[in-house]
Amino acid sequence: MNESMLIRGGRVVRRDLRTCDIADVLIRNGRITAIERPGVIDASNHRILDASDRLLIPGLVDGHTHGHGALAKGQVEDRSPLEVFLCASGAMSSNRTVADKRLAATLSAVELIRKGCTACYDLFVEVPTPSREGLEAVAGAYADVGMRAVVAPMLADRSLYQALPGLLESLPEPAREEGAGIIMAKSDVSLAAARDAITHWPFDRDVVRPAIAPTIPLHCSDPFMVGCATLAKELDVGVQTHLAESKTQAVLAHRRYGQSLVSHLAKLGLLSPRFSAAHGIWIDDDDIAQLADADATLVHNPMSNLRLGSGVAPARTVLDAGLTLGIGTDASNTSDGQNMFEAMRLAAYLSRIADPDPARWLSVEEAFHAATLGSATALGFRDIGRLETGYAADIVFLDTSHINYVPLRAPLLQVVFAENGAAVDSVMIDGRMVLEHGRMLTIDERKLRAEAEEAAARLDAMNADAIARSRKLGEVVGHFCLAQARAPFLLHRRLPDR
Repeated sequence: MNESMLIRGGRVVRRDLRTCDIADVLIRNGRITAIERPGVIDASNHRILDASDRLLIPGLVDGHTHGHGALAKGQVEDRSPLEVFLCASGAMSSNRTVADKRLAATLSAVELIRKGCTACYDLFVEVPTPSREGLEAVAGAYADVGMRAVVAPMLADRSLYQALPGLLESLPEPAREEGAGIIMAKSDVSLAAARDAITHWPFDRDVVRPAIAPTIPLHCSDPFMVGCATLAKELDVGVQTHLAESKTQAVLAHRRYGQSLVSHLAKLGLLSPRFSAAHGIWIDDDDIAQLADADATLVHNPMSNLRLGSGVAPARTVLDAGLTLGIGTDASNTSDGQNMFEAMRLAAYLSRIADPDPARWLSVEEAFHAATLGSATALGFRDIGRLETGYAADIVFLDTSHINYVPLRAPLLQVVFAENGAAVDSVMIDGRMVLEHGRMLTIDERKLRAEAEEAAARLDAMNADAIARSRKLGEVVGHFCLAQARAPFLLHRRLPDR
């Protein structure tokens, strides 16, 4: 890209996140090369883009999502806790063709872009093992839509019924027999498949890059987790897992390992700057200190945590410990959408019920930093998440004539506390407009909708019996997990506190 562009007259959120002055932004080769007062930059030989009545913010960065969930919107039942959802999640993703996998990622990408997000960490599922074909279809979807992404196959060598100590034994027949019959792929098979896909990665890693996602520590044997860490280090890719998302996981981890999940992962050598943990609700101060010492990242997912009743992550304690905090949307089936503005707002609001001291609530600057630079750290992108010279031109244009900003007094506060995606007018990624005045430029959304409706109807019919069986099994699993959730524990992450 050799064209230079001058964005004129927009109100720009600066590095300190407090200054939001009107400025001109010069872009060359997809990079911000200058931000100056209006009129300082010579307009000659540049394509001019008028940004009057626009607030320019860096693209939000989704630190944790699942693109496959976009084709499962509306499938997660009301009052469904995490482990009950996991009982049915495999059935929800069954019988998908490679085209379906690509379609799901495309749907997710379009929604993210429309709601101001320009990069995401997608933990993608393929059963029984990841494939090069499937991963390339998902990564290709992001590349074609024009969005940055990290695509990580979710890996496990234990089923839910093998993962949770005591679960299988607690089930009555025939549920016990059915649970025992669910077997995951062997660890060497999954690791070989991941190695094959990453080694032959055909995409520009500055835009779409691979990673590895051992899905939930309890669902992975120790040798398998070590294998994931070794492979990630060898191939120089990131590692992300779902860490202590539910109280059930935390309680049973202590039962299995005699220590916390974080301490166990540290013992296995997982913790490093390439490691990021999604959720991290049921972790204590020592866990947080270990993650901080390893320069890891914790990604807060308030929407799904509330939807599934998992609890509230200790965001203030995370920041106080110097641990990098990101924000994610999680999947569209467990968060009912891909709205980073909503996730950012909830992260800020939930800190207010965690502590009565207003000085310990997340400020708008802290929430915005987590949803941009914090999540970018999890993705491993060092040049996104900020409007500054040398950074990628990933820019969201918010319409300040929208009612969310009338009157406009405190731009960043209104972005964090009032924006819902409705004022997103245009989105630029790598200096290229992908959404312009409300219209996607990289994809035919009418065709996308038709394909999604057809796929949903076809897959619902094919998977109906399997989903019904898994939900029935989930009712029994739910009673076991409720007992763990009621067990005495050293942490309190739900209301009431005691």
